[in-house]
Amino acid sequence: MESITGRNEGRRFWVADKRFYFSRWFAGKHRKMINFGCTRAPYYPPSPRCTKQRGFHHGLDIAMPCGTRLFAGLSGKVVRPRSPGSLGSAYGRLAFRLRNHRLDRDMVIGHVGRVYVRPGDRVRKGDLIARASDDGAPDGCHLHFEVRPKAGSYDQALKPRRVIDLRLRR
Repeated sequence: MESITGRNEGRRFWVADKRFYFSRWFAGKHRKMINFGCTRAPYYPPSPRCTKQRGFHHGLDIAMPCGTRLFAGLSGKVVRPRSPGSLGSAYGRLAFRLRNHRLDRDMVIGHVGRVYVRPGDRVRKGDLIARASDDGAPDGCHLHFEVRPKAGSYDQALKPRRVIDLRLRR
């Protein structure tokens, strides 16, 4: 919601899409908050990739209540925090990466509260890995889902669409 001062106060969704999606990565159906790519959301500094002084969001944010169960959508290994491509505080204190060697990709799972996996753990598709939180998030509870090349940094993030595999229930 934009106030009469022109500032965005209490705005949580920065997409026009009001549909609800399912994914093997989370329980229930939820809406997108911020898409991958150029965005008007105020949390990102202007990027040379974008027009109109917009910032670039390196993942996909999905709004969900705190405590929503998060699952491994792919099998993989939980990456050690200090290995190349480590995460900063913007992802929350308990954020982690899940590495899938077949795809040669790291999946960033950000803004989590309770975490059920530890660095070095091997997880199978469908395993409960964490619960959603608002830790490190200025706009409430959500899942930040990001796909990177193995050991890559946030500025190498790839479109997450195929990996998160959002589906509409018809």
